[in-house]
Amino acid sequence: MEKTGTLATALTHAARLLAAKPALAEQQANEILKAVPGNRQAMTILARARRAQGDNEGAQVVLTQLVAGGPDSALLHELGEARAALGDGSGAIEAFKQAVSLDANNAAAWRALGDQLMLAGDSMGADEAYASNIRASVHDPRLMEAANALCQNKLAIAERLLRAFLKEHPTDVSAIRMLAETGARIGQYEDAEKLLARAIELAPSFIAARHNYAIVLHRQMKSQEALAQADALLAGDPKNPGYRTLRAAILVRIGEYEQAVATYEELFKDFPHIPKAWMSYGHALKTLGRTEECIAAYRRSIALLPSLGEAYWSLANLKTFRFGEQDLEAMRAQLARGDLADEDRYHLDFALGKALEDASDYADSFLHYAAGNALRRKSLPYDADATTEFVRHSKALLDRNFFEERAGYGTERPDPIFIVGLPRAGSTLVEQILASHSKIEGTMELPDLLMLARRLGGRKKDATAYLEALPLLDAQAARALGEEYLKRTNVQRKLDKPFFIDKMPNNFHHIGMIQLILPHARIVDARRHPMGCCLSNFKQHFAHGQAFSYDLADIGRYYRDYVELLAHYDAVLPGRIHRVLHEDLVADPEREIRRLLSYCGLDFEESCLNFHQTERAVRTASSEQVRQPIFREGVEQWRNYAQWLAPLEEALGAVLADYPKVPEFQ
Repeated sequence: MEKTGTLATALTHAARLLAAKPALAEQQANEILKAVPGNRQAMTILARARRAQGDNEGAQVVLTQLVAGGPDSALLHELGEARAALGDGSGAIEAFKQAVSLDANNAAAWRALGDQLMLAGDSMGADEAYASNIRASVHDPRLMEAANALCQNKLAIAERLLRAFLKEHPTDVSAIRMLAETGARIGQYEDAEKLLARAIELAPSFIAARHNYAIVLHRQMKSQEALAQADALLAGDPKNPGYRTLRAAILVRIGEYEQAVATYEELFKDFPHIPKAWMSYGHALKTLGRTEECIAAYRRSIALLPSLGEAYWSLANLKTFRFGEQDLEAMRAQLARGDLADEDRYHLDFALGKALEDASDYADSFLHYAAGNALRRKSLPYDADATTEFVRHSKALLDRNFFEERAGYGTERPDPIFIVGLPRAGSTLVEQILASHSKIEGTMELPDLLMLARRLGGRKKDATAYLEALPLLDAQAARALGEEYLKRTNVQRKLDKPFFIDKMPNNFHHIGMIQLILPHARIVDARRHPMGCCLSNFKQHFAHGQAFSYDLADIGRYYRDYVELLAHYDAVLPGRIHRVLHEDLVADPEREIRRLLSYCGLDFEESCLNFHQTERAVRTASSEQVRQPIFREGVEQWRNYAQWLAPLEEALGAVLADYPKVPEFQ
């Protein structure tokens, strides 16, 4: 060690070297430790110098020794950062939790904890950590009170306090960000978006607000805007795993799957131990038809986190994958744990249900399907009466006179082909057939029509509020909405083809709006035998929405309501909707494909009959099945579970007895 005088002088000198010359700081710290072994200040400088040079493994060794000698919030925070940089997400979370338990005002540790929980897929825990970060970051007593309310999820109190504060301090970016957080918590994303845009306008370097802004834009399907914000975040912190996974998710949303895959692969070079990122990577590979790589990615996520039920379900959801006995034992071992999270538990139940079905053990299979559905239903409430009321209100309001009076409304462009119906009714097969035509581009289940409907309904949770808005549209407004839909969906159109497919099944609710704003669009109703379709929904765990599908009676009522609503539109808009019965398509593909293409105004092409040879991205649960010739054996599979389906049969009533004919509805 050079002659720097006292120990204090040597430590001060080493500390000064940290920012500009970390290698020299490391050398100085090592010299001090030779003279004074175990000196905590020198060890701290050594750890920080190693981290500054990218040697997180070396830093972790020193920091582990330091916290073993005496817990310290700042050192635990640094240990968490080192572990996070090494891809040890669970170790990082453990360190950050210890850091904030020692010092609840360690704002940076709260923020880092939130980032790691988000990466781990614990969005609720991440929200709580971010709220605590806000609380630890503010010092004004009124903002502290609002932050405490936010942490306790007392959102109405937090909102009232923050609005009062912002009346006096309209440019306080911390308060603006907090108010945005309250809005996001209750789903008012448009308000949150405006507030966060204002925050980063006032403080462009406010990284936390920009990150929140990107997430809110992504949740609203404003993908191009979200991508711009993710790129801005990465410009300042190009290695940040949270920003990189967010960017990959946005790329998937806009159909840039190859770019998303490349983003994940670059991420894994630096952070190879993030289980949920491996799972998302698997999803992107599945969409591209790279099945073997997809399976390997799911396997990798399970190896990193054996309790990750969603990864097991993702394997089962390939439909063509078969579990081995070792897989079954592993899933059962996880389900036997008392500390397993509900989300992992119901995913494992769905996966085991599929595995046992493949083994023809239908009794145990149904038990697992039923358990998974019951647990999912608890966390995802559904009001069947509200759906029935929506149908009743639609029939009363959107009658023949309504449409005759509005003839000529909407845009004249005929680009979209909507495929509607229930999930698992064969809509992906219909999409693949149409997308095999030289003039039609397949996209995905697009959320844009639903977003427009929600906007028309305002903030009212009652779905009928949206229906009441439709008569208020004049010709100009209807045309503008049609053009907006086409503009919003344009990001999904990669090919120079005149027509594209929107395969969102739930759009059957919005046929009335389609007629108003896109009167020349085609509408195809993909319909399947009610027992086969409804049971298939019961066996399926959906990533988002479809709250009706986790109870047999609810599914039956939903199917019945769907049939009634489509019967109404058949009556008031005769010939407007083309129906494809799955059983007819399976029995005579060429006849049904010719009928379908004729409805679309297109000539028959052999490629549509050989749809399984078409290479394209497919995002739905049937992605692997539609890459094979038509599977006829699946039509009657529901009979294997017939003895347990009485609630479904009762709920379907005449719709089941009359299928494929439609019963008379009042």
